[in-house]
Amino acid sequence: MAEEKFLTVRDASLILGVSEKEIVDLVETGSLPAYRIGGVYLRFKKAQVFEFKNKSPVFSPRLSRNPVYPFKDRLSDFLYFNDFYILAAIVIISLLIIIFRGY
Repeated sequence: MAEEKFLTVRDASLILGVSEKEIVDLVETGSLPAYRIGGVYLRFKKAQVFEFKNKSPVFSPRLSRNPVYPFKDRLSDFLYFNDFYILAAIVIISLLIIIFRGY
């Protein structure tokens, strides 16, 4: 007989459509049955994960949800992560203007 393979935290999070932290929180609250192998690593039986998913409609994939992310926050994040590139582009354009005008 083949041994049943256990799922990792990542596999369970992909099946349930939630983050790995939420999986660990569910295990700590006792909502989702899990097994510790070597006292450290969480593992899950595939049948139990699917059973939990079917009985809890809250855990549908989050890809279908549309989170509210205002334009101001998106613009702020864009400028925060791309400030160096924007500044570099401004400097390069300024230098090209100076060079081609003949100053």
